[in-house]
Amino acid sequence: MWDMGTLITGLILFLGIHLLRETGMRESMVRELGTGPYRLIFSVVAVTGLVLVFWGRTLIPFIQVYTPLYQFRYLGNILMLPAVILVVAGSLPQSWIRRSVVHPMLTGIILWGGAHLWTNGDLASLLLFGAFTLWALAKMTSLGFADRKTAKRPWFFWDLAALVVGCLLYFFLVTYHGDLFGVGVVVCLTMAC
Repeated sequence: MWDMGTLITGLILFLGIHLLRETGMRESMVRELGTGPYRLIFSVVAVTGLVLVFWGRTLIPFIQVYTPLYQFRYLGNILMLPAVILVVAGSLPQSWIRRSVVHPMLTGIILWGGAHLWTNGDLASLLLFGAFTLWALAKMTSLGFADRKTAKRPWFFWDLAALVVGCLLYFFLVTYHGDLFGVGVVVCLTMAC
């Protein structure tokens, strides 16, 4: 049970610190502490949470909660490509993608979580990917679904950058997923696989 506690503690720390703006605590902490100390505390808590998430995920034994539809597992791989591109686009200053998609980074995290929930049916995956998906939905709801970046014209350079970097990152993740996370990815884009 302690193993489960490590993952849950990490999720609470990492996702909780990213909800400070929605609770109104961020502004009061910045006023009390100053911007520099707040950012330091935020970074330490976020990194600690992320380390506990990765470590806790490796400690939990495999407990099957539901059985994914393995014949449709390839859909998870398909969802991951736009997920990665959207996360990258959400990190860039301006693009047509940012203007067209509501909160592209959060939308990408929802797709990432959904893709992993689609292909994994174990308890640790349900906790990890379910928590991130629910967090992104809560964050998007609090920020407003209609909130889009306004720009006078599309910035095609940043769209191209999002596509190129997103595709390269996707290729890297597919290639090294087994080495990084202990579970290899079989890219199978047809039902015949």
